[in-house]
Amino acid sequence: MSLGASFDSEPEISRRVTVPLREWIADWGGVAVNSVLAVGDLALFAWRTLAWLVARLPRRDAFLPVLYQVGVLSLPVVALTGMFIGMVLAVQTFFQFQQLQMETRLGAVINMSLARELGPVLAATMLAGRVGSAMAAELGTMRVTEQIDALSSMGANPIHYLVVPRFLAFVLLIPMLTVMAVFMGVVGGYFYSVVILGIDKHHYMYNTQQFVDSFDLFSGLAKSVFFGVAISLVSCYQGFNCSAGAEGVGKAATSAFVQSFVLILLLDLLLGISLDSFYFMLWPEGSSVFGS
Repeated sequence: MSLGASFDSEPEISRRVTVPLREWIADWGGVAVNSVLAVGDLALFAWRTLAWLVARLPRRDAFLPVLYQVGVLSLPVVALTGMFIGMVLAVQTFFQFQQLQMETRLGAVINMSLARELGPVLAATMLAGRVGSAMAAELGTMRVTEQIDALSSMGANPIHYLVVPRFLAFVLLIPMLTVMAVFMGVVGGYFYSVVILGIDKHHYMYNTQQFVDSFDLFSGLAKSVFFGVAISLVSCYQGFNCSAGAEGVGKAATSAFVQSFVLILLLDLLLGISLDSFYFMLWPEGSSVFGS
């Protein structure tokens, strides 16, 4: 009797093991399929945006307000944040360099970090948080209230009228905002290092000129263009595909910022590797802050 009961319990035990495993595999399979579909849909969205950009430039009355929103209104926060980042870099690196008796080379480290990495990433993050999420919420509200459908019914293409001006504004203005972030970071780092920490300003500027060159600024500006493309496309895509209701608009704004920030970091890694390889291909000897 007990032997028969043990045989009867084996299918039940197998079912308890296999059912959660199948559900787990199905859940992750659904995530993978949805991710592939989302990437493909975003790629088609980007293709339609580029096609309309080449076919016809945006209207002036739709383009100028976006330029003001992306560029002028973002300038104060980017400049202020860049200045504080330069000062924070000076605070965090001074004592380590002082232990090595290399505090006069602090300017090279601060300014190179700002030009190559922190300047473009900082400007892109500020734009993603201040403009990208707002853009997704605005377009999401237009989707929920059927304003985008109304544009289509009147014969206007929503991609050309709504997305192309925002895409073009990001691509054109994010390099300028990056330059402002780098400049204010350099000013903040110089002020804290020379005025507050008392580092000799001649050696500070000399080491900066020795180790920071135009390629560093070019690297930052090249990255910023890719960041602008990613932020504008992701934000507009989230707004266009917003789900119904106020909750859907909020999710679109949040997803726009999170996905943009992840893409910024991913692109920064890939572009950093590519640009470093290109740099050492042109100048195999390179340069080092710790060199003689």
